[in-house]
Amino acid sequence: MQRLFTVLRTALCQRGVKFNSIIWDWNGTLLNDLEIAIGAINQLLGERGLPRITTERYLETFTFPVRDYYEKIGFDLINELFEIPAARFTAIYNKAVANCPLHEEVIPLLGRLKDMGCRQFIVSAMEQEQLEKTVTDSGIRPFFEDLCGLNNHFAASKVEAGLSLITQRRLNPDTTLMVGDTIHDFEVAQSLGCSCILVANGHQSKGRLLSTGVTVLDRLEEIKL
Repeated sequence: MQRLFTVLRTALCQRGVKFNSIIWDWNGTLLNDLEIAIGAINQLLGERGLPRITTERYLETFTFPVRDYYEKIGFDLINELFEIPAARFTAIYNKAVANCPLHEEVIPLLGRLKDMGCRQFIVSAMEQEQLEKTVTDSGIRPFFEDLCGLNNHFAASKVEAGLSLITQRRLNPDTTLMVGDTIHDFEVAQSLGCSCILVANGHQSKGRLLSTGVTVLDRLEEIKL
């Protein structure tokens, strides 16, 4: 965690530019939900007689839009509407997420960044109402000025939510940093015109994240103060 804080602090002042806002991804980046996501998708695969997915394959396969990921792991979305397994996944996931922990040391990190004067936000592919609930239940809602999720459970893209946040909160992309755990977070950052750091503690492998060319950190729980 000390390394993460050091990298973030350096990024906040890099190249003479003072970053004063951080946009966090939620699932995988702050919320340690990899295990329940894999468990939920394996339940769906089992219900359809399809092979279960390993953690390794999940990290190499998960992508946005999520529909593409479903097809890659064997779902027949020609003969079954994507909305059916997507809704079933959400129901299973939402029951399990109530007991899902944050990554280690997330609360101290958010506190230290707040003390530095950083404005903090979340942009997530989670449906808005569920996002509000899970962040609040995790005890970290006061750290964030705003939470921006989607208006459905289909996790297509976070770009629109990010653009809306930039506009409504009048954020300057040049002084905004995005932190996430997937290539899509990098893509969102590019669309917003802001800088990006990725953390390999969530839903995609470090090798895939490195392909973006941005700074990639290790899993948060492996970084000690």
